[in-house]
Amino acid sequence: MTAPRIAIVAGETSGDMLGAALIRAVRQRHPDAKFYGIAGPRMIAEGAETLVPMEKLAVSGYVEVIRHLPELLGIRRQLAQRFLHDRPDVFIGVDAPDFNLALEAKLKARGIRTVHYVSPSIWAWRAERIHKIKRAVNHMLAVFPFEEAIYAKAGIPVSYVGHPLADAMPLDPDRDGARSQLRLAKAGPAVALLPGSRMKELEAHADLMIDTARRLHESRPELRFFVPLATRETRDYFEARLYAREAHELPLTILFGHARLALHAADMALVASGTATLEAALARCPMVITYRVPALTYWLMMRKAILPYVGLPNILAGEFIVPEILQQDATAENLAQALGNGLDNKEARLRLRERFARMHESLAQGHDERVAQALEPFLPCEPAR
Repeated sequence: MTAPRIAIVAGETSGDMLGAALIRAVRQRHPDAKFYGIAGPRMIAEGAETLVPMEKLAVSGYVEVIRHLPELLGIRRQLAQRFLHDRPDVFIGVDAPDFNLALEAKLKARGIRTVHYVSPSIWAWRAERIHKIKRAVNHMLAVFPFEEAIYAKAGIPVSYVGHPLADAMPLDPDRDGARSQLRLAKAGPAVALLPGSRMKELEAHADLMIDTARRLHESRPELRFFVPLATRETRDYFEARLYAREAHELPLTILFGHARLALHAADMALVASGTATLEAALARCPMVITYRVPALTYWLMMRKAILPYVGLPNILAGEFIVPEILQQDATAENLAQALGNGLDNKEARLRLRERFARMHESLAQGHDERVAQALEPFLPCEPAR
């Protein structure tokens, strides 16, 4: 029997994580499946072939995308030509909707079946995209439970598969063990700082988070800070900014990865909006969410916004359960005040951890098996027994 051939495109770190989970899920049934397209390091480690470096697609915001538009359009044309010449059994676009939906529409029109993995946030902003999605995809894989009804109502085949992070993270985190690994005293307060995974995010948030830590340290000298960073480039940049801000004597430890360890150990976290906010919630870590983008990008996004919040924990809860301090309001003074309020209110932190536990249970749905089942109709041979 012919091994399944699956074209796949992921656009950034979170997509790479999701894509790797999907590849593992498919290969449990089809060990010989071939994946090719645009992949990050985690997907490559699972055996995917990348035709273009994933970093080429890691561009966020209207202004930034416009600047890189000719290159992005060229990459999309190149991929379409390759997939139409070397036809896969199915194309899977992993997140990156502004790039992938147009590619999916072109491939679907030429008879290649398409699956989109992770719903664009049409429930938060740009709801009109539902029509573009219907033209582009044969099937949607949704990672949040409330998304299933949205697509069913629009007549788009959909499967709720749960979130792989929820299955990967323990339902009962070992907080004491995490604190022991980081050499934290049992009652010693700690704050995790997560400025983002991309260099653009570091450039927007590193100084802000360093200044926030300094303000907190002035009034709470017992605090320790942990900064998990995923790459050598982001780690070097953050270290350079520490010295530039004359803050290198802060009780601050930069971790090479280990975000979950830091979040399990910390009493509070300051998190740049994105998938890291969900990871913090699944780690049961109370948080303050922040984010900064160019002013024009923010204005354009807010014009299309539907919900009053941007952080995934608040979106999933349907209300503000953690503070969001964004854009011009995101000052070191405001962030330090919000984090201090959380550190001072142990009972509020305990209630929030209980809320996060219920959220975790709703998302832990046996992701790998659900993904494999949803994709089976698109693959050409019997699964491995």
